[in-house]
Amino acid sequence: MKQMYPKNGRVILHVDMNSFYASVEMAYDSSLKGKPLAIAGNPEERRGIIVTCSYEARRYGVKTTMPLWEAKKLCPQLIIMKPNFDRYREASIGMFDILREYTTLVEPVSIDEGYLDITDSYEYGSPLKIAETIQKQIFQQMDLPCSIGIAPNKFLAKMASDMKKPMGITVLRKRDVPRILWPKEVEEMHGVGTKTGEKLRNLKITTIGELARANELQLKASLGINGLRLKQKANGTDNRKVDPDSAAEFKSVGNSTTLPRDVSNQRELLNVFEKLAGQVSSRLKRKKVLAASLGITIRYKDRKTITRSRKLKNPIQQEDEIFTMAKELFIKHWNGNAVRLIGIAGTNLVQPQQAVKQLDLFSYEKDAKKEPLFQTMDLLRKKYGSKIIDHAGSLSEAKMAGPRIGTDTSFNKDFLQNSRAKKKIEEKDDNS
Repeated sequence: MKQMYPKNGRVILHVDMNSFYASVEMAYDSSLKGKPLAIAGNPEERRGIIVTCSYEARRYGVKTTMPLWEAKKLCPQLIIMKPNFDRYREASIGMFDILREYTTLVEPVSIDEGYLDITDSYEYGSPLKIAETIQKQIFQQMDLPCSIGIAPNKFLAKMASDMKKPMGITVLRKRDVPRILWPKEVEEMHGVGTKTGEKLRNLKITTIGELARANELQLKASLGINGLRLKQKANGTDNRKVDPDSAAEFKSVGNSTTLPRDVSNQRELLNVFEKLAGQVSSRLKRKKVLAASLGITIRYKDRKTITRSRKLKNPIQQEDEIFTMAKELFIKHWNGNAVRLIGIAGTNLVQPQQAVKQLDLFSYEKDAKKEPLFQTMDLLRKKYGSKIIDHAGSLSEAKMAGPRIGTDTSFNKDFLQNSRAKKKIEEKDDNS
């Protein structure tokens, strides 16, 4: 099977859920299937807009961002529902859990789409077989449709996933670019919005093919460095890696380790979690941030991978707090089978001055005892500067480093639980 994969290149999938919000509602309530359904920001007001709609609604001309009054005019029988973000977030987490069964290189780019690098996943079959299996698994387990693009890079995979909807699978090779992509209008290219399209048309560039052959000096003068990047993509070139930690607004600090052997002994696994908690704590202190959410990852002997996270009442940074929370999550979600990889990640990072602790009956006494020390430290900082006193954990890694276990890699965080992610969800232009 390995011979079906490139020796030097990559195999990238782009998984794009079809009409995600509406599809989730239909999976939740089967009586909605086959009916024109729209999710609207504010159904009670005429000025509300369509967030997304089912394919049955689209046949009437209903579109994303269309005013609600206009959509009802086009389709009087249109069913309108308010968004249920908790429901969509839960479905998204389930979808990404399935994707991580095939590779750890999963990059979420929004609540309903993500990239996978399956170059080293040949044990699961050919690239097409993996795409078919993923599509079928998501549909059978979650009753949700998706389209998948298969390509040698992220840009082509994204373009491919848009070509057949719903429930399509498209292979797009670099040699296919002149025939398939170049004749398309430049606005159909991923990364070219309305304003960029206008600037390109002012340069007499109307198709992707014309962009691929455009003068680089003109492109840079009009669009800056982005113009040169767009030309590269128009020629089918995209060197970006699939990076599980690339969502810049939702940075995490985490460590994971592949165990030297499959382990099913709880005490052994908790010992590893304790070491990981120490490493995560040290990194949080060096970065001078606290984690408002904490997550764990568990990969079983059969390579099935799950991630579970919890939003915390109080942001944390200390090793014992991290271990306690990771232990609770692990005991709750571990199914008892042998484990080959585990990890911990702190997400929703905040600066110390942003972390407001809600004291309760149990933590008050402990915090009260530390208060004189905190006051003394504040006085010294005010007098001599904010950096006069620092925690030992913020010292350089070279000075503080101890023995490490496994690989020092951040595992993929559940960025959808971030409050900013919720805002992004609400504003998402779902062009599925």
